Order: sequence, then C-alpha cells, then structure tokens
Amino acid sequence: MDFEEVIKNRQSTRMFSNRKVEKEKLDKILEAGRIAPTAKNNQPIKIYVVNSQDGIEKIDKATMCRYGAQTVLIVCGNKDEAFINSKGHSSYEVDASICATHMMLEATNLGVDNIWVALFDEEILRSEFNIPSNIIPVCLLPIGYKDENCMPSPRHNIRKSIEDLAQFA
Repeated sequence: MDFEEVIKNRQSTRMFSNRKVEKEKLDKILEAGRIAPTAKNNQPIKIYVVNSQDGIEKIDKATMCRYGAQTVLIVCGNKDEAFINSKGHSSYEVDASICATHMMLEATNLGVDNIWVALFDEEILRSEFNIPSNIIPVCLLPIGYKDENCMPSPRHNIRKSIEDLAQFA
C-alpha cells in the first residue's frame, strides 16, 4: 500500500473478529517497531506480545478496551536504557510511542486493524505479566481483523486545517 494510503486509511478499530494475526504479519509488525527511531538509538523498548488465552484473560483484567482482539501488544519503555537530556527528561515514553506508531502503520499496511489504547490499569498489567519497575507500559495495541459490523468512528475524518496546526516562522 502507498504510504499516503496507509496514513489516510488507518483507523481505530473498536470491534475485532476472532481471526488471529498470521505469524508472518506479526513478525513484520514487530520488525517495524524494532527499527523505529529512538533517542541516541538506545532502543529503550520492551514489547510484550499477548496472544494466548491466558494472556488475553490477563489483559481483560487491566482494560475494558481490548475490543475482542486476539492479539495485544503491550508497548513499554525501559527507564534504565532511555536517553536522559541535560534537564533530566527521559526519552522512554516518546521512544515507545514512536515504536507503537511504526507498528500501527505497518499493521495497516498489511491489512491488520489496530487501535492505540491508553486506558489500562498499570498495576494490574505489572502484576499479571511480571513487568519489572524499570519497564513502563505506555500503551496497548490490540491488533487483528475488524468485525464485519465494525464502523469507523464518526469523528475519523474530522481534521483541523493545516492553518490551525502549523505556524510558520
């Protein structure tokens, strides 16, 4: 798919079918995250791939926003590996977000639907998946194939103008 098509066609899927993501596609999605740019190329990323029944049940304890997806990526930043600038700002959250965005766009490119989920209970995720304290969950990415009854959000195509977003100096 052409890049412009990918960025225009990607939408948040809130109703997935039971169809699982094929291993080949999952591998490509993870690879897109692996090669995402990070500050100083430190790659302070950890991705938990959840696709077992037991794992999905654990995800459901932490969020109500799985939407039936059979695979969920827990995208985390590693505070111990992140670049920290002279003002003490750590890059782990931005780096994990860039990684997640790369994976969302590659998923869309491969015909795999997805949604960025920020509504989750971090402590439940930590407990259920034994996530150490230096690894910080940034988002969940439920991925899969949308249900035939899934409709895009009514707000999907509502966008601000370039004039409202960009200021030229």
